[in-house]
Parts: sequence; C-alpha cells; structure tokens
Amino acid sequence: MSGVVPFFLVDVFAREPLAGNPLAVVADAEELDPGIMERIAREFNQSETTFILPATAPGADWRLRSFTAAGIEVFGVGHNSLGAWWWLAEAGRLRLSDSGGDFVQEIGTRRLPVRIDCEGGRLVSVGLTQTAPVFGRVYIGHKELAAALGLAERDLTPDRIPTQVVSTGAAHLLVAVKDRDALARAHPDLPRLARVLRSAGGQGCYLFCLDPGPHTRFFNPTEGIPEDAATGSAAGPLACHLIQHRFMKDYTTVWIEQGHSMGRPSVIEVRVAGELVRVYGQCVTAAEGKLRW
Repeated sequence: MSGVVPFFLVDVFAREPLAGNPLAVVADAEELDPGIMERIAREFNQSETTFILPATAPGADWRLRSFTAAGIEVFGVGHNSLGAWWWLAEAGRLRLSDSGGDFVQEIGTRRLPVRIDCEGGRLVSVGLTQTAPVFGRVYIGHKELAAALGLAERDLTPDRIPTQVVSTGAAHLLVAVKDRDALARAHPDLPRLARVLRSAGGQGCYLFCLDPGPHTRFFNPTEGIPEDAATGSAAGPLACHLIQHRFMKDYTTVWIEQGHSMGRPSVIEVRVAGELVRVYGQCVTAAEGKLRW
C-alpha cells in the first residue's frame, strides 16, 4: 500500500523562520499505520514528527501521535503538540473567533485542553495544558552525572537546588549548573547519560542555570534525541521545580530560553497556578510539501 500525504515544517517557540525547534507535521494521517509513521519520522530526521488524525476519544477535537527520529512514540505535551495546533489554526482546521478558541487534544490515553489566542482574528499564540506536577526521585550520584555530561562535579549546584525528576506529563531529570559557561561546555557522552537517566527514572536531562532567568539545554538519549532546541515537556516541570524550591512565586509566568547552543534560539512561556501548568508559544510555518510513501 502506498500514497501521498501533505507535510509541513513548523518552527516552534519561534517568532521567525529557522529559529526555535523544527517540527515535521503530517496532516490527514488517518491512513498511516504506526510502522509507516515510524519510517516517516526517520525520513524527516527531526527530533519529533507529529501526525494529525481524527479524534477517537469523546470530547476531543483532534488526535495527535508523535515519533522521534529513532521511531519511538512519545506522549509528552511540548513542541510536538504546540506546532501541530499552530498549523491546525493557521490552516483553517479550527473554528475560531476573533479572540481565538478552546479545544481538546487527544494524546495517548489523555485528553488535554488547548487554548488558541488571536487578536482581531490574527493568530498570536498556542497554549497547552499539561498534567499536574509530580515530583519524583532526588538524584545524588553527581560525580557520575557530571562525567556523563562532560562537566566537572563542581559545575553542578545540587546544594542550591536539588537534582530531581519532575513530570507534568513526561518525567525529566532537572539538573542545575552554576552559570552559562558550564551550560555551554556540556558535551554529553550519550550512552553514559542514558544509563544515568534510566537509573534515575527520567526520560531526558534538562540542564539549566539561573542568571537571572532560566537558560536551558535538553538531552534525551533514551529516546534518540541528542539535543533539542526547545522542550515544552521539560519547561513545565522546570517552572514547577523552581516554584517548589522558592526560586519563583506560584501563580506566575516564567520565560525559559533554550536552543542558543544549536543556533536556534527559542523562548518558552510557562504559566503556573497551583497544579495548573500551561505552556505557551508562537510558531512559524517554514516549509510545506507532499510526502510519498
């Protein structure tokens, strides 16, 4: 069986093309089986490729399935989801008022709210609701972790803020470093880091420093992502982590910068109100075409 499907490259958490985190979006994907989706994700070779399908869960508007370039399906709510909803809004697939609208996305077994904001009918941002924060294991093997990251143990600052696994839908290990120099010097041994992450119970590693706002890098060798330019599924946990340890107040908005080390600057907006965690961003559709399979 073969066919043709439209695809789009959407730069997520970006205000101009060729910035942010590039996402391959495949529309009208209902005829594709999971094996073909995996092969298409490998073909695009982006950190993630998202397929848009009709919803199957009651009350949901659209169903999304996302795969990494390694062919692993992921269920976090981050750039993989935000870019797809931006495209749905931009392509006229959503019924929007001049101020936007509220929708529900189906990802895996979850149904989660989506907010589309418009000003005078012009698309401004997409907001994703993540799940309530879950604070997992505090990791103490900092010598091994630093070595896996290509850093010295003194570059890490667990005495200031714990190294901890936190989830708002995807569990990531949050690792504080002392400054942006240490952040820039990180050069992970990916197989070694994957072993650390599995032992800690985290999917990816979100390295961050505060000077004064959060600057970050994300590595996820457990799912075939050497480095990611903007990671919404880790930005939500980081904002909750900072609030939990009183670096920021609850009921606040945090702007997180990422992607500078990859030449793809990104800004992720996270709004936290108690257990309500929402990630907002802008996107640019940079390319489109047809894929034959």
